[in-house]
Amino acid sequence: VRLSVSMRPLNVGLKTKLSLFAAYSVLLLVASVSSLLHNNRNGSAAKKKKKSPKMPHSTMEAKSFCPKSMDELKRSPLRQQLKGKSLLTLLDFSPEEIWYLIELSAALKRRRKTDRQDQSTNPLLQGMTIALIFEKDSTRTRCAFEVSSYDEGMHCTRLDGLGSHFGKKESVEDTAKVLGRFYDCIQFRGSKQTTVEMLSEHSGVPVFNGLTGEFHPSQAIADVLTMAEHWGIASPEDVKGKKVCYVGDARNNVAVSLAVICAKLGMHWVGVAPEELFLGSDMKERLDRLCEETGGSITLSTSDDAVEGADVIYTDVWVSMGEEDLFEKRIKLLQPYQVDSAMMEATGKPDTLFMHCLPAFHDLNTAVGVQVYEGFGLKELEVTDEVFRSPQSVVFDQAENRLHTTKAIIVAAASPVF
Repeated sequence: VRLSVSMRPLNVGLKTKLSLFAAYSVLLLVASVSSLLHNNRNGSAAKKKKKSPKMPHSTMEAKSFCPKSMDELKRSPLRQQLKGKSLLTLLDFSPEEIWYLIELSAALKRRRKTDRQDQSTNPLLQGMTIALIFEKDSTRTRCAFEVSSYDEGMHCTRLDGLGSHFGKKESVEDTAKVLGRFYDCIQFRGSKQTTVEMLSEHSGVPVFNGLTGEFHPSQAIADVLTMAEHWGIASPEDVKGKKVCYVGDARNNVAVSLAVICAKLGMHWVGVAPEELFLGSDMKERLDRLCEETGGSITLSTSDDAVEGADVIYTDVWVSMGEEDLFEKRIKLLQPYQVDSAMMEATGKPDTLFMHCLPAFHDLNTAVGVQVYEGFGLKELEVTDEVFRSPQSVVFDQAENRLHTTKAIIVAAASPVF
């Protein structure tokens, strides 16, 4: 309430002056009450806002991560090593090549966020083409490859089992030879690792593994980029010795690729799982030999006590694509391994990161989540909603970084100008 009072002398009697004074006092009282009510409403709204669930960290909250510039990366000897190189599994890459892809991812991310004009006027994949083959459904992988292509001037074609003869009327070898003459590179997401290997062998162009039953290498690169951002790490020496605990199905494609990148970079990977879901013995032996060179380690445990000292707790869905008939068995096996606040506290570190490649069953907001609840009475599976939405959760930073690491993989292998 705004009051405007004239200070000029009033030529009126005493009685009139008293009346005016009384009216003025009433107006002041009304104004004070109105102001008080307004402040109370704002205070209540602020309090309600503070009580709302805190969403997971964004990369804006991450510590400073200072990658090399695009020019420095372009001049690196590693640049030439990666030209034309397929990404089938990270086992084929040296620690130096892996870290180069992480640095390139960070540089491309910074360029996209701070200099979109340069990205538009100087695209790194202008006029090139990529075939995206999807035998399995995809959200993040498909979007990451498509947006990466659009950002850098590349044209993409999506192929799946319904709209092509791939693997049905035409062999993988023959398809690879055809697509290699049409496209500059190929992405494959499907069941068999042998399929992506045959595409690479017979196409003559770089081929990228978007996920197979054995490996998910592009996810692992995004994972370590996310860790580096939140730890404020800019050197591969600084990730050595970090402890990453994978809790759940420790022999699935995400767990294996995470174990590979940890071994390559000298980190300590711990698989916390029931024994029948341990990392395969052949892979463990191979990674153990690798760790002798890098200083990392690969450990398996059935006890969740193994999470003590963990810098990261990572989990994934208990049932992968194509295993939907195993829900009942996996729930019985893995329910003791659900990531909850008690497990996060058991690390003994308040800044332990929670990671998940997504999608996650942490509430009843999905059709599958509702089906599981109706069948087994569980509202949450591999992670509780509390942990998923906690300040320690960086799951959406991981998801975003899939874009930047995918772009780095394509640019490193196929760009004619970088």
